[in-house]
Amino acid sequence: MKPDFLYSTDFLAMNAPELSHTCMHLLCTAGEGSFVFNEKCYHIGKNDLVVMPNPSRAKNLAAAPGMQVEWFAADNKFLGGLLPSNNYSIGGSISLNQNPVIKADDRQAEILLEDLHRLRDRLDDRHLLFYREMMGSLCLTMMYDIFELHARREATDTHSDRTAYIVKQLMDLLSTGISRTEREVSYYAERLHVSPKYLSATVKRVTGQSVSSFIDRHTMPILKKYLNDERLSLTQIADRMNFTSLSYFSRYCAKHLGQSPSDYRQSLQPKG
Repeated sequence: MKPDFLYSTDFLAMNAPELSHTCMHLLCTAGEGSFVFNEKCYHIGKNDLVVMPNPSRAKNLAAAPGMQVEWFAADNKFLGGLLPSNNYSIGGSISLNQNPVIKADDRQAEILLEDLHRLRDRLDDRHLLFYREMMGSLCLTMMYDIFELHARREATDTHSDRTAYIVKQLMDLLSTGISRTEREVSYYAERLHVSPKYLSATVKRVTGQSVSSFIDRHTMPILKKYLNDERLSLTQIADRMNFTSLSYFSRYCAKHLGQSPSDYRQSLQPKG
């Protein structure tokens, strides 16, 4: 089983294949180095933060003598479930796929390092009953600190890549909650007046993720809200979400929640 959380000070290990399911948060604390991501070379130095979904895509890693980094990687799905689907995180992840490096000043870097150390120090507390919830809380603190940095960068940067426009249209459409009943890529392609192939290729190029992953990311909060409402039967939920059958609804839940809808509801009940 792939680990959900990893911490290291080894820059040259940041693109290991076993990190392909994670999002990397790397802070350079001394020296300098470089890497290639999406066919572009990035040079980083002290106080530079790198946020990179699927860091195994980074290539040609090089570290100058004296370079020091600390990084924390967490499962992408775990992180995705921590924030509302229409949060700044989605737009931010698109921008970071185009430029994963954020420059911080000394105080900002100090705050980020504290975030990393809190995660590092609790990494081995897996025996705790609420380990994942605790790690999620610490991850959330770090993510909001990163959002603050990234939002400031976006306020001063301009983007000329017009291919991002189609992605923004898709996100605007998904933010209406339409994925409650519409979860096929072909539906969104038709609404945006492009082919499914073009939409899929554009979204993948701009964000590094699939159209389906964004659809699912917007659908999960809706699904969980319905399952949390005990007044609704599973059949009623399946109908509201436009599933063709209860068995298809159950398979969808098993795939995206890791358990059947009835088991998910059972997990919400107080234990003991």
